[in-house]
Amino acid sequence: MNVTLPVMETFYSIQGEGYYQGHAAFFIRLAGCDVGCVWCDVKESWDAGLHARKTISELVNEVKKTAAEIVIITGGEPLMHDCTELTNELKKEDYKIHLETSAAYSLSGNWDWICVSPKKFKAPVSSILLQANELKVVVFNKSDFDWAVEYANKVSASCQLFLQPEWGKEKEVLPLITEFIHQYPTWKLSLQIHKYMNVR
Repeated sequence: MNVTLPVMETFYSIQGEGYYQGHAAFFIRLAGCDVGCVWCDVKESWDAGLHARKTISELVNEVKKTAAEIVIITGGEPLMHDCTELTNELKKEDYKIHLETSAAYSLSGNWDWICVSPKKFKAPVSSILLQANELKVVVFNKSDFDWAVEYANKVSASCQLFLQPEWGKEKEVLPLITEFIHQYPTWKLSLQIHKYMNVR
């Protein structure tokens, strides 16, 4: 396993968002992203060249030191990299592998759960949308509700739908999200509970 990947950070924590909110999970945050969300809270992940590369074995061994059952591959934009070998080796250890992606790049890897959070700055790959288990739309302003409905029509009927307030505008947009969910109850609320907990 000589393949290496640029890694900003790894940590064992609580999934704070979406369908698996509250579950213990090991996070592998791959470096590199060109999507460019203005409200991104991990902009330090964007330049892959600033971060050390780790082998697949090193990453798997880090996970094995914890009691984790779920491994979440996030970024940055993880699909800028070929995730096949990483996910295959984690699968050999019986981990459940989750992906958090903007879907701006072609899908690679062997996943148990795919969370797509589409961004206006770089269009998602349509084939990934059809494979998404979870659609998570970050709400920054009122126009994002139309964006959410547009992408809800592009995922499968079984895909879980979540609206998440942008952290810096939560007080402003949370009442709007609540009203929207009252009108369209197929949607659910996602809150970044890890930020309330002051954990990563």
